[in-house]
Amino acid sequence: MDDDLHRRIAESFDRQGLMRHLAARLTRVEPGRVHIELANRREVTQQHGYVHAGATSAIADSAGGYAALTLLPADADVLTVTVSRAGGSCPGGAGPR
Repeated sequence: MDDDLHRRIAESFDRQGLMRHLAARLTRVEPGRVHIELANRREVTQQHGYVHAGATSAIADSAGGYAALTLLPADADVLTVTVSRAGGSCPGGAGPR
């Protein structure tokens, strides 16, 4: 992978206030794949002690966007990704909608 692409993604990641607030770390960048780590700290948990879904959703959005960016032309940019659920069941047994 192009060193310039890795640099552009790292610089963009460093400008994200939310990632800094969450103390998230960019740990892997390769074509079609970006890993962002979030430590399990009290500050990112919900009332039961699990990492809050909002924190993991933010990580997934950033990682997905940057992974897409690794496959796009150098002058492209990504704002967000669309996350959807395919199949499975809904809480309360209502089933997929």
